[in-house]
Amino acid sequence: MCSYIVEKVALTGSAKAQTDWRSIDTAHVYFDHPFHTPLDHALSIDFINEAAGGRERIAVELSAETARELVKAITTALDRGEMEHAGLNQY
Repeated sequence: MCSYIVEKVALTGSAKAQTDWRSIDTAHVYFDHPFHTPLDHALSIDFINEAAGGRERIAVELSAETARELVKAITTALDRGEMEHAGLNQY
């Protein structure tokens, strides 16, 4: 049974498509049956530019375990990067 539960997140950034970079302003995050990944359920993230109509997406499908490891890696990279660069903006 599909849950159709989608978390919507506003973004500021860009994403690389097959041939070019695109502006993205929204991510749709959901845990459901994947389209391509050979798993029963996957965490899916669709990156779109809603302001441009949201017709094109850049998507990822991850196992739950991989998604949790990615969250940890993102948090660690942000924490370490902010600590490392904190002194650069001070005079």
